[in-house]
Amino acid sequence: MTMTNAPTTHLDRSMRNADYVLVDDVVCATSYVRVPDEHTVADDIVLEVTDGDTELDFIRADFDGAQSLGDDAWRLADGRLLRFLTSATLH
Repeated sequence: MTMTNAPTTHLDRSMRNADYVLVDDVVCATSYVRVPDEHTVADDIVLEVTDGDTELDFIRADFDGAQSLGDDAWRLADGRLLRFLTSATLH
């Protein structure tokens, strides 16, 4: 079963290598990312993020109907805003 209404290739690019995720206005560290693919079912966890002692889990179905807002930001169907962030390395 594949994701519906969310452009998987764009979500793939947004999720891949994300070190942090801005969930609404809270920056969370990425604990686990599984980029949805053709083997991912609706209740599979695809994203785990933490903020201190708080852990948030997102299942594949959370991304059904998600809208890309550009700059690796996504508006989920339930209204939450996620922005995938990658830390920069300075030499």
